[in-house]
Amino acid sequence: MSSGPLPSQRCLLSDLTTRHVGDKVRFLGCVTGYSTHSAILTLQHEYPKGTKINVNADVALLLQKLSAEQTDVGQWVHVIGYITSIEQTLAKATMESQTANIGVQVLVLWIAEDLDITSYEHALVSEAE
Repeated sequence: MSSGPLPSQRCLLSDLTTRHVGDKVRFLGCVTGYSTHSAILTLQHEYPKGTKINVNADVALLLQKLSAEQTDVGQWVHVIGYITSIEQTLAKATMESQTANIGVQVLVLWIAEDLDITSYEHALVSEAE
């Protein structure tokens, strides 16, 4: 029996709403904001189209090694961390449009270099089926 940490579950950012608080996840997101005051990196990935999910990624554990490039708006980053909160709401006008705010305690974060986002999306969708 292994006494090491549990592996992360690879998923699309939009699939984080189907996970549970405490799950260890690995996902890709685009930086849309960073607060130096709270050490919260805001991430999004609008897939499928119309998805309105914000990840509030707490990077406080990484401050010693976090580079400015990793927090640049528009930068795509890979994240491994634990889900700390999930808040979902339905838009009243359509009752179909879902928005969510997901909290994640980040353990590891690195820049997604040479990223083909379409291939990444298709690979994870195929993997899930």
